[in-house]
Amino acid sequence: MCITRLSLVVSLVLCTISLFADQVTLKNGDRLTGTIIKSDEKSLVIKTEFAGEVTVDWTAVTNVQSTQDMTVGLKDGKTVVGPVTTNGDNVVVTTKTTGPVEAPKATVTVMRNPAEETAYQKSQHPGLLEGWNGGLNVGFALTRGNSETKNLNLAFNAVRSGRRDKLTLYAGSIYATNDASDASPHTTANNIGGGARYDHDIKARVFAFVNTDFYSDDLQTLDLRALFGGGFGFHAIKSENTTLDLLAGANYTHEKYFAFSRNFAALTLGDEFMHKLGKTTVLHQNFYFFPDMTNTGEYRTTFNLSTVTKIYKAFGWQNSFGDIYVSNPPVGNKKNDIVFSTGLNITFTH
Repeated sequence: MCITRLSLVVSLVLCTISLFADQVTLKNGDRLTGTIIKSDEKSLVIKTEFAGEVTVDWTAVTNVQSTQDMTVGLKDGKTVVGPVTTNGDNVVVTTKTTGPVEAPKATVTVMRNPAEETAYQKSQHPGLLEGWNGGLNVGFALTRGNSETKNLNLAFNAVRSGRRDKLTLYAGSIYATNDASDASPHTTANNIGGGARYDHDIKARVFAFVNTDFYSDDLQTLDLRALFGGGFGFHAIKSENTTLDLLAGANYTHEKYFAFSRNFAALTLGDEFMHKLGKTTVLHQNFYFFPDMTNTGEYRTTFNLSTVTKIYKAFGWQNSFGDIYVSNPPVGNKKNDIVFSTGLNITFTH
C-alpha cells in the first residue's frame, strides 16, 4: 500500500514538472525537457536538469513546446511574444494581445526566453561605461654599443557599439631618439594623435557621424592640428567577418605650426574597412581625403593599415603602417610622414 502511494506521488511530481517545463522533440525521436534559452537560424539551446545546456541543430527540431513567454523574431522584421508551440512545419506563438500568430519555422530568425531577452536588450542599450571593446598596442626597442637609440610606440582603441549607434575613441604616440653624442637631430620621431567619432544609424545602411581629431608632430613643427567635423556614411558591407563604411562630410580644421597658424574649411571623404582573416587575425584599413575648401588645390590625406593576430587569450601581435600627406607643409619640411610600428597587443572587454 505504501509503495503504491509512493509511486503515485512520484508520478504526480514528474507530471507536474513536465507541465511546467519546456520540451523539444528531435527528428530521431529524442525528447529534451528543461528550459529553452534561445535559438537562431542555426541552433537551439535548452537547459536540462541533468545534462546542463544542450545545443541542437535547429533543422533537427520537429516540435517545440514552451511554458514560458518567448520573444520570437521573424524574417519580415516582426517580433511576437508568448508561449511557443509547433503545428507541423509552422511555429505558433500565443500572444496575449492578438492571440495565436503562426509562421513557417524557416522564417524564425531568433527565439529568446525572458532572461535572455533582458540581457539582449541591455546589450543593445549599454550604459556609458558598458559595452566597450578595444585594445592597447605597446612596442619598445633599445640599442646600445655601436648605436644608441630608443623607440617607444603606444596606441589605444576602444569601441562601444549599441543597437543603432557606435562610439569610437582612439589615441597613438611614437617617440624615437638617437642618443649618440654626434647625432643631429637627437629626436627622430615625436608625434601624438587621438580623437573620437560617434555614428548613429538613420536607416539600415545609412548613418550620420560627428568626429574630432587632434594631432601634433615635432618634426613637422606642428604644435597642434585640431579637426571638428561631421557628415553621412553608407554601410557598403556589413557582416560578421567584413565591414566597409564609406563616408562624406565637411570639417573645420585649425593648424598651429611653430611659425604660423591657419584655419580652413575642408571636405571629409574616406572609407573604413575591417576583415577577419581566419580565426586569429583581424585587418583594419582606413583612408581619408581632406580637400581644402578655403585654399583650393591644397589637401591632406591619411592612410592606415593594421593587423592584429591573437597569440594567447587577451594577447596578440600587432603591425601597423601609416602615411600622412600634406600638400602644403611649412617650408623645409617634407610632404610625407610614413610610420611603421609593431609590438604587443592587449585586448579588453567591459
